[in-house]
Order: sequence, then C-alpha cells, then structure tokens
Amino acid sequence: MTTSDQPSSSAEREYSFAPFRFIPGQQLLLHGDTPVRLGNRALDILAELVERPGELVSKRELMARAWPTSVVEESNLKVHVAALRRALCDDGREHRYVATVSGRGYRFVAPVTSQARAAAPPAALPFPLPPAAGEPPRRLPSPAGVLAGRSETIAALLRIMEQRRCVNIVGPGGIGKSTVALPVAESCAAQAGLELCFVDLSPISDAQFLAGAVAAAIGVTIQTGDAAQPLLAALRGRPLLLVLDSCEHLIDAAAALAERLIQGAPELRILATSREPLRIAGEYVYRLMPLAYPAAGSTLTAASALAFSAIQLFALRAADCQDGYQLSDADAQPVAEICRRLEGIPLAIELAATRMDALGAAGLAARLGDRFQLLKRGRRSMLERHRTLEAALDWSYELLSARQQALLRALSVFAGGFTLDDATGLCQDAQFDAATIVDGVANLVDKSLLSADTSQPCVHYRLLDTTKAYAQEKLDQCGETGYKRRRHLEYHRALLERASVEWDTIPGADWLARYGRCLDDVRAALAWAFAPGGDAALGTCLTVSAIPMWMQLSLLEEGRRCAERALAGAGGTLPEACAEMKLRAAWAAATLYANGPIPATEAAWTRVLALADGLENKEYQLMALWGMAVCRSYAGEPQAVQVLHERFRAVAPDAGAAPVSMERLLGTALYYAGDQAGARRHLQCMLDHYAPPVRGSRLARFQLNQRAAALGTLACVLWLQGYPEQAVDAAQAALQEARASGHAQSMMYTISNAAFPLMLMTGDHAAAEAHLAELSCYMKTHALTQWETLWRCMQATLQVARGVAAALPVLQQTVMELQEAGYRMHLISHLGTLAEALGTQDQRAAGLALANGALAACEAGEDRWYHAELLRIKGALLEPADAGAAEQLYRQALALSAEQGALSWQLRAAASLARLKMRHGAQQEGRQLLEDVLRQFSEGHGTADLLAARALLDQAP
Repeated sequence: MTTSDQPSSSAEREYSFAPFRFIPGQQLLLHGDTPVRLGNRALDILAELVERPGELVSKRELMARAWPTSVVEESNLKVHVAALRRALCDDGREHRYVATVSGRGYRFVAPVTSQARAAAPPAALPFPLPPAAGEPPRRLPSPAGVLAGRSETIAALLRIMEQRRCVNIVGPGGIGKSTVALPVAESCAAQAGLELCFVDLSPISDAQFLAGAVAAAIGVTIQTGDAAQPLLAALRGRPLLLVLDSCEHLIDAAAALAERLIQGAPELRILATSREPLRIAGEYVYRLMPLAYPAAGSTLTAASALAFSAIQLFALRAADCQDGYQLSDADAQPVAEICRRLEGIPLAIELAATRMDALGAAGLAARLGDRFQLLKRGRRSMLERHRTLEAALDWSYELLSARQQALLRALSVFAGGFTLDDATGLCQDAQFDAATIVDGVANLVDKSLLSADTSQPCVHYRLLDTTKAYAQEKLDQCGETGYKRRRHLEYHRALLERASVEWDTIPGADWLARYGRCLDDVRAALAWAFAPGGDAALGTCLTVSAIPMWMQLSLLEEGRRCAERALAGAGGTLPEACAEMKLRAAWAAATLYANGPIPATEAAWTRVLALADGLENKEYQLMALWGMAVCRSYAGEPQAVQVLHERFRAVAPDAGAAPVSMERLLGTALYYAGDQAGARRHLQCMLDHYAPPVRGSRLARFQLNQRAAALGTLACVLWLQGYPEQAVDAAQAALQEARASGHAQSMMYTISNAAFPLMLMTGDHAAAEAHLAELSCYMKTHALTQWETLWRCMQATLQVARGVAAALPVLQQTVMELQEAGYRMHLISHLGTLAEALGTQDQRAAGLALANGALAACEAGEDRWYHAELLRIKGALLEPADAGAAEQLYRQALALSAEQGALSWQLRAAASLARLKMRHGAQQEGRQLLEDVLRQFSEGHGTADLLAARALLDQAP
C-alpha cells in the first residue's frame, strides 16, 4: 500500500484497487468513472477492509463499523459481504478482493493505493428533483442477480433508448430481464438528464391496482379506478424514465396504461420487462437471449471456457458460495455441460452453482442430468426453456432440508419484500423459533432462492417471481395454503392494529415508512379472504384494521371500495356492530373528500351515529356528529348544525377545539343560506377562539385545516358584503394557513372554493391562473376524478372570463360531468356561470334552461347565497326578447341581495338594471340607482365590477 506524504482521515482519502476507486467520505464506489450501486452497510464494511489491506479484520470489528449502535446477527454481516463481493465482480472476469478466513473474519487481498482528496462541492444533479408534495420517485433496487456477459446487450439497449420512447425487454422467466434493465435505466437516465422511477409490478395481483402502483412510485396518490388522466397530468412536462418491471401477469392492463401515458406525456420514456410484448404502437421489443455457452462436444480449458458468458456467471456464483473457487481445466468440461443443459438461463445457472460446494462440478453435472430425465415425464405443453427452469428449481428445492423447504413455502405468501421481523411474525411456531428463521433466511439467500436488498437501513428480502410461483405451487401441494394465508392475514392485522395505536405517538413520515410498505400484503390478504375458500370474517377484521393505513396513504377510493365489500357481507358474513361503525365512518369520510356532502354521505354518518350510540363509543359519536354537521352546513341549514353542535358539546364537554370548530360550520351554513352578517359573526368568533387539536385527535384525521377553511369561507363572505380588499387578504391568509399545515386536501379546498373564485370575481385573472397552477401541482399527488374534472371546469371558466369562446364547450362538458357525478360544492354557481356564457354566444335557450334548473334548486334550499345572482343572470338571458321580464328579475335580484347583505350582488344587479334603463331612454333613473349602490362601497374601487360600474356611469349623458 502506498500513501501520500501528508496524513489524512479516511473520510478525506480515495482508495484505488483497479478498476475500482472508493471514496469513503462520499460513500461512493466507482468502477472507472461509473458509480456502483451498493448499500451503506456494505460500503462501511468495504471502508474497514481497505483501510487495513492484507490484515485479518474480525467479524466483530466489521459489525461494529457497520452497526455501531445496534446488536445484529452474524447472518446480517454475511448478507452484506456477499453483496459487496457481487459489486466487485468486474463484469465476469475473475478478480479476488475479499477473502474469507474461516470462523474468524475477512481480509482484503487485492493491492490498494490511497491518496488525499481535496474537498469538492456537491455535484449538481443532472435532472430536476421531483415535486416535494408527494413521495419522490422510487430509486432502483439492488440487482437480484450477478451481471455477467451482458455488456454488449446493455450497449445495444442504450443505443435503442436514444431513438425509441418505449422499449420492452422480453424473455422467459429467469433470463435476467430485470438484471439487465437496471444498469440500462441508470445509464440512460444519467446520459439524457431524466428523472428515474422504478415500479416493481410483481407484487400486484389485481390489474385495478396497476395505476396506483405507478402513481405511488412517482409520488402521486390515485383515488379513482380511471387513473390515466391524473397520471398524465402528473407526467406532462416531466422528463422521466419509467421502468415497469415484470409486466407479464398484468399484460393487457400494462399495455393499455403504457400506451396512454406514451401518447399523452411527450417527455416520458418507458423501459419495460415482460415475458411477452406489450403490442402497443411505438413499442420496440428487445428479446433477451440466454447467455452464451459452448456447443456440445467442444474441447475446453478453463481459459477457453471463461470466454463464454454462461460459464463466467457460473464461476462467479460458485466463488460466492465456495470461497477461493476458481474454474479449473478439470471442471471446464462438466461446467460447460451444466450451462448447456440449463440453456444459458442465468437464474438456473446461479441455482446450480450454489451446490458446487456439496457436489463438485462432475457430480453436479451428473445429478442435473438425472433431474432432466425425470422432467421428461412432465407436461408436454410447456416450452422447453420453462421445463428447464422448473427442473432447476425443483432440484434446488429438493436439496433443501425439510425445514428450509417449509420456510421457503411459507415465505411465498408475501406479496413483495419482507423483513426478518415479518418472516418471524409469519413463521414462528412450535416448528420454527426466531433463531431458526433468521438462519433459514440467510441460507435461502446463499442459495439464490431469496434476494436481499441491503441498500436500506433494514434489509428487505424477496423471492424472485419464478421462485415464488414455484414455492406457492409446493405450498398448495402440501395442503398448507389456507393455513399460511390465514397466518399471513392475522400477522398483518396485528401489525396494523399496532400501527393504529402508534399513529398517536410517532411522526407521520416515520409511521408511513414503518407501515406503508404493508399495502401490497394487505391487498393480497384481502383478495384471499374474500375469495372462495377464504375467510370473509377475517377479511372484514383486516379491512377495519387497514383503515388508518388507507387514510394516511390518501388511498381514499381504495379504502372506500374495500369498506363497501365488507359492508355488503362478501362471503356471506355481515360485520358486527363495532366493525360496521368503523367501516361506515371510513366510507363516509372518503366519499366526503371525493364527492362532497351528497345525501349518501349524510346517511352513512347517521348510521355511524346510531351504532356509536348503541356501543357508547364517544370517539365515533363525535366523528359522526361532525360529519353530519359538515353535510348540513353545506346544505345551508344553520338550525340543524346548531342542534348537532349542542349534542357534540353534550357528548364531549371537554373536547377543546372541536366545539369551537362547530362555529365554523355554523358560519358556513349561514353563508350558504344567504345570511352573510350571521356567517361573518360566527366565522370571526371561531377564528378568535380556535386552538389546533393535538396530533393524536382521531377526529382530526377526517377534518380540513380548520383555520384555513374558516378564513376561506370568510373571504367569500367579505366579498359578498362589499369588502373586496379584505376578502383578498382573508384568502391569502387561508392559503398561508393551508400551506403551513401540509394538508393537501385543505390546500385544494381553499384554492377551489375561495381563492380562485374570489380572483375571478375581483377580475384578477393572473392571480386566478396562478392558483390554478398551484392546484394542479397538488392534484398530481392527490388525484381524484372529480377534482380533475373540477380543475378543467375552473380552467375553462377562466378562459371564458378572458373572452376565449373556444373554451365554452369544455366548460359545458365539465359542468355536466360534475352534475352527473353528484358533485355539489358550488355546483349552482358553476351552472350560473355556464348559463351566462351560453347567452353571450347566442345560445340563450340553453342558458335559460340551466338558469331555471339552478333557480329551482335555490328555491328548494340549495346555495341560497347565489340566488340573487341567478335572478340577474336569468334577466340578462331574457332581456333581448322580453325587457319587461328582465327588469322584474333585476329588481328581484336587487331586493334579495339587499336582504342577504350581499352588496356585491346588489352592484351587479344595479348595473344590469341601469344598463337596461339607459338603453330605453331612462338614463337618469338608471344612473341614480347605480350611484346609490356604488356609494356604499368603501374599498375595492380597482376591482372589475366597480370599474365596470364607474365606466357605465361615465358613459351616461
């Protein structure tokens, strides 16, 4: 080892061992100039070894370096050393770096040089970071297999990726599609400056969850079955390489989604892996071939054999399992025979190589030959390569001990990755104690039947897809499927019940990191429970336990569907009262966020209250009373809200902020009912006395940020009362409060129901456009079908306000879509805006039909705050044909707006009536009534309505 003249700490040094360079201070291992993906624990181990090249480093010292504050099993060290050795394989050529000293530790045996490094500033990222609102795109996992003999393949794929936007790596199971895709994706993204997002589709058993998996990987929460449009909104304008791994079991759904995304997001590229083509427009199918192996009858030496990539892979994997192994001339012929019989399939070769320590090359070749002979009696319909892979798996399985076989079968019930704690929770019983399970998992990793991802603080394990399918078949043959599926469900039910308790005590991000990963397993467990032969009663229990997880992950639509299934008595089992109460509360909360206060939502809350009363469950009594009050407030029924308020206070006299928040609902009810003075009084009272709830409040899970919601409604009230400048200030305060809360639904609510409409009413189109852009960012991570439709409606409304006639059909379509979907929030005002816009385009009959329908709803009690404006709009539509009827409607609008304290509606009605009078020669009368209203304004003289009124007066003689 050589060193520079000046001493330097390890963190300031660079170590070289050709062709690698290692910089411990940056946790960076380079192959030439290319970063090598390796977990932090393995890098810590490497640092300890290269700092002491040639020395024996004990296992205790290495574990102290990698886990300084934890006590871990020796098997953890073994997993990370294996990962390190794989990373140092140098594309299949034989190099030795880390040697095992049996029973004692490890030694770094390659020549090492080191030198001091000057401090350098952090390198700039070659691509922009994703939006901070959602979870960042998922990084690439560690490769599951050894990469050998694929350099030309990777180079060819990179050239293709430069020309094509959708490339599909196709080949049979075990051929190494994912192993090749990972370096291709990493290099392509780095060269093109793309964000990189990896989506493992293998845990997804139902096509309905495909879009959700893609959305979650890019940081978007999908709340609807038709998720293509929200995904497109998130991906437009975003240079991103999306890796869809293991598409074959969802091939139709994956193809449909990929095609829509490619067509709708011009800057998106897709790299897929599958056992068959997607068969979509623009797809480039790259068929991955087996590794090269010698022809039968070839005379080989070790050197000539290692020219074939299949033999390179075999030798590398054998060296992992049998330290010190090097291919000899004597072994060259039988190893070539093994690779030939396994047809160059990487997974089969790796499995075979793990038994070199027990059988040797010649014995292995003979044993494998026997296995193929047995396989000839199998199904003739299977492709030969599939029979070959099954033979390797079958043979490898039979070489396991009975306990290892049982463990492999049991672990196949996990939908995706799992930890040692998960494995122990599932498998620990009279047959398996914790130590046996830990040792068994390590042995299965050694035999390539499990892969270990060491890039995370906690090692995650998974079965390769082909291995999982094989193990599940064995599980079924042994008659264990029902028992293990039940254990799997019960384990996750207990895990989520603990998660619900911990929600009150740990930060939200930590909670999600700990329990959010359970999602795929919960889906799989529920699919089994509600299928024939499952256990619907247990499925209902798991559904109840999973409610907090769906809420925390904002998977409201999925939670609602699962609650519906349990409530419907799927499997012939109706939930008992407590479970029904929780399921209906979850359904009602999800529906309230997605559709607003529709009648079905209130009916659900009413049932929750009845059940909670019977069970004397205070928590759900309060939840139900709050939900019912929300529905009544948006219906404009202050008396009903007051009754619910009084009952809420009787149930929980010490509930703190919640009764104060009821003041907000009273104010909201009065606003919708048209009593603006009363609304302002209650809203201001709430703001003066409100204190945020503690984090552990379960009721808070179902609420918007209360200050933001109150300020948003107050902004609308102030504008109606004739205080546009104060209204804008209140809206800005609402936005600041919502942003600070980090609650996306609160921000979306504030923009859509307060800030955006207020900017339109004051004529500040630039600010309205900015609010639309901000809302779009939030919708990319919290997408709902109705919100997507609402956003398009708002965008069209702004365009129409700017005089863009081409936007009218979009406005008409989206308003109708909202109406058909049962969306009620401010729907009457959207109908009024559309009716008025139709009138400006000589479609007065259609506009009148809409206005009449909206007026009927107002007269029935809906959105009475907008009643006066609807009367004015109907008058404007009638005026060209019947000026007398129009004048009568304008005067009704004037009287009603004055009665409600809505000075801004008075001004609009007065302006319309004044304009009519001036057209018919009564200029003085028209001028006088407009001046009478205009002089009541003390502010806002630069806003659109006041400027228009002043201009009308200036034009009058």
